[in-house]
Amino acid sequence: MSRRTVVKKRPVPPDPVYNSRLISMMVRRIMRSGKKSLAYGIIYDAMKIIEERTGSEPLATFEKAMRNVTPLVEVKARRVGGATYQVPMEVRSDRGTSLAMRWLIQFSRSRAGRTMASKLANELMDAANETGNAIRKREETHRMADANKAFAHYRY
Repeated sequence: MSRRTVVKKRPVPPDPVYNSRLISMMVRRIMRSGKKSLAYGIIYDAMKIIEERTGSEPLATFEKAMRNVTPLVEVKARRVGGATYQVPMEVRSDRGTSLAMRWLIQFSRSRAGRTMASKLANELMDAANETGNAIRKREETHRMADANKAFAHYRY
């Protein structure tokens, strides 16, 4: 990676069904070995499951889950005079959404269930209701930042 130039962000096109950039980003995170059509199938099946179970708009549930899982602060390791401190830092919005998606997919994959679509749907519904492993991960991240508030003056 070049140290001279800053890599500019590529625009993410919205997905064809829901016309949402978030769904498109999620598809790219779920995709393995370049199988994008399979990733789209997983997401859309999960949305159908959410709609059947809740009876509400699945995109609204997905966005609510994303908002609930997105962290506001995190800790970063900072080395000062031979000691490493966990310094709490505010999370940029794009990094926050990236972390939220990563956690949702990670905990969906580790859930018990038959298909990835059903596991993802369950994790999204739990996150929308402020329960589940992804929410616990966000709370843990916030607790770590709160516990290390004393080192906040080491921000860079």
